[in-house]
Amino acid sequence: MIMAFVNNMKAMLIAVFLFIGLTAHAQTPEKTRILIIFDASGSMTTPIEKWTRIQVAKRMAIKLIDSLSTFKNVELALRVYGHQKTVDLKDCKDSRLEVPFAPNNLVIMKKRVNSLIPKGWTPIAYSLQECEKDFPTEKGVRNLVIIITDGMEECTGDPCLISQALQKKGIFLKPFIIGLGSSEQFKFKFDCVGTYYDANTEKDFENVVGVIVSQAMNATSCQINLLDKKLRPVETNVLMSIYDASTKKLLFNYEHTMNGRGVPDTLFLDPLRRYDITVHTLPQVQKNNVELIVGRHNIVAIDVPQGFIEFVCTGKTNYTDLKAVVTVKKKAGTIHAQTFNTKKRYLCGVYEMELLTTPRIHLDSVVVDENKTTTILIPQPGRLQVNKSRDLVCAIYHVVNGKMVWVADISDEYYQTIIMQPGKYIVVGRSKAETRTIYTFEKEFTITSATTTEINI
Repeated sequence: MIMAFVNNMKAMLIAVFLFIGLTAHAQTPEKTRILIIFDASGSMTTPIEKWTRIQVAKRMAIKLIDSLSTFKNVELALRVYGHQKTVDLKDCKDSRLEVPFAPNNLVIMKKRVNSLIPKGWTPIAYSLQECEKDFPTEKGVRNLVIIITDGMEECTGDPCLISQALQKKGIFLKPFIIGLGSSEQFKFKFDCVGTYYDANTEKDFENVVGVIVSQAMNATSCQINLLDKKLRPVETNVLMSIYDASTKKLLFNYEHTMNGRGVPDTLFLDPLRRYDITVHTLPQVQKNNVELIVGRHNIVAIDVPQGFIEFVCTGKTNYTDLKAVVTVKKKAGTIHAQTFNTKKRYLCGVYEMELLTTPRIHLDSVVVDENKTTTILIPQPGRLQVNKSRDLVCAIYHVVNGKMVWVADISDEYYQTIIMQPGKYIVVGRSKAETRTIYTFEKEFTITSATTTEINI
């Protein structure tokens, strides 16, 4: 086994980092920029199989360049480290952009790769940090980084921390790591940097390059199944917002749709991202850190069983845009203000609501069940006509469980109309000119549906 032969040597790896700008489509954007970071440190002279590491790495880099050149709208660049200073100098900033991004520079890149001579140390973290400057500033371009190296970090700096920090900034996504003849310790060290692949032979290495190219340049199919209580993907016609899981930036808005075969429609997403998906049900449902597997059709299942709430006011209502405020029981925050005489979908569960009638009506535990309609019915309101002969300080109250509860204020106008729910009420007040409390007055009245009640005060 190669593992036994290279028991004490460093591992050959490729780490693939995806630098992504916000795009408007699920397919890969028109242009992709790929920066190859090549290890030319002194340890690359070590033999592996019948070659040296630098010989294997050069052939793999050339193969990678040739493979990527077959895609349209791809620009390449080359950064090299460990090639300017000898190993005894321990230069931890020995990293330089040798070939900048430009169209039709493949010949120059391959010539520069073939000319490299291993010399110095392995500053992986520093090279990762510096490569952020290598990409031109342009929106809608996928920026990809491929690192070819045979070793662990030899300088200060943590590739894991840098990778995670740049992922959060949206510079690149979780990398792929392929180790050649690597140990378990090596895999453990780089697990935090990205997804690890082990390749023990040059042939394995070539196969992994093919996998990386496929993942870097192609979208992956998936469907989002919105499940009912029986785990059937039958819920649909709801907006889904898809975010980058690292940067939290909004990527796409899709209205969930069933295709011609009656199943959730297929989406094509970049497999090098992780996604947060928000389904805009009432209340909304979130599924985070969704990862797609390349080479298969991915199914993302989200539980969203739903029923309906319908608010109905009997007869003809004179309310203007009457609404009901709906909240999830024992949870803070309004999820919807629904207009009366409409029906709306909600997740199955228990809700509290306040009907913005006069007076307001509070409902404590309203149950919504799957595929059923819960109807909230209120009687037709009546009309109160208030006629004042003087300036008053007064308001309308009603008695609930023996306690006075405020309903509405009487305005400063001499004539006022108020739309109210049927019931018994009390007007309490006094003249503004009166300075004695004992001259507070009370007047009872009753509101009846579809009837005008007139009071003179």
